[in-house]
Amino acid sequence: MAKQSPPPDETCPAKRTWRVTNWPDYNRALVSRGGVTLWLHDEVLRDWRATGGKGMRYSDAAILCALGIRAVYKLPLRQTQGFLRSLKTMLGLTIPVPHYPTLSRRAADLAVPDLRRGAQTGPLHLAIDSTGLKLFGEGEWKMRQHGKGKRRVWRKLHLAVDTETGEILAHTLTGSDHHDGPELLGLLAKVKAPVAVVSADKAYDSFVSHRAILAIEATPVIPPRTGAAITPPSTEKDAPKTRGDAVRRIAEIGAKAWKVEIGYHRRSLAETAMARYKSIVGPNLRSRNRDTQITEAAIAVRCINTFTAIGMPITVEIK
Repeated sequence: MAKQSPPPDETCPAKRTWRVTNWPDYNRALVSRGGVTLWLHDEVLRDWRATGGKGMRYSDAAILCALGIRAVYKLPLRQTQGFLRSLKTMLGLTIPVPHYPTLSRRAADLAVPDLRRGAQTGPLHLAIDSTGLKLFGEGEWKMRQHGKGKRRVWRKLHLAVDTETGEILAHTLTGSDHHDGPELLGLLAKVKAPVAVVSADKAYDSFVSHRAILAIEATPVIPPRTGAAITPPSTEKDAPKTRGDAVRRIAEIGAKAWKVEIGYHRRSLAETAMARYKSIVGPNLRSRNRDTQITEAAIAVRCINTFTAIGMPITVEIK
């Protein structure tokens, strides 16, 4: 006798499915991401040589271009030099190619331009989160088989993402032992456009975070931690009401309903940006020096934004 499947659980919502509506345009954008001219274009070639008598042969734009190619094509420094030499020969260029020690040395203090918002207007809805980037140590297979060793080192990349466009508008790189909450203030300070909403997870739940968000005239969307009280402690002077209001509303309708009501799930778009970073650039940092690690992450974020500007999927839910 065949075993009957249990009746569907009516309390469990059906899985939502989505469809990409602009697949031809998005497909062309994915193909365009492989173009070398994204990085080695006429403006970069025109400003390739350094000027101003600084004693440097290559401009910051040239070093930025070379390190961007290294990040996107996942090349070691020596192979980056060889890749640029091949491009120079095939394209018939007359530019000099920096040697790999020059790339390594210049990366330590390279002035990477600040991130800029695209052509969109109106207040932003920011999603804040962090992810880990492996520096060196055992891989995942060794971890599962033999456990964690002593030489497993990684860094934290903190991101502020525009949920409307997917652009990364601010970032910082810290040690793995650095808490997420304190980085919120620095991320908000780097965003120059008006902000309407800031969404973050429980790691950012504090009165300090609420104050920082309210100070820029934005609405905090942060779930309170388990056991949070509606009334702030007596030691907390002039505590923001937004945190207590969230605790009160969750007590009335439940956490799931509160997240739907306030639009908390848009925060997951920060995780989507992190997935793009790790799939395109990779989950590792290649540099060993702390300053060059910061530069490497900054260049990688700019490359991700370049790809985002070329084209992104537009999805609609299938009813």
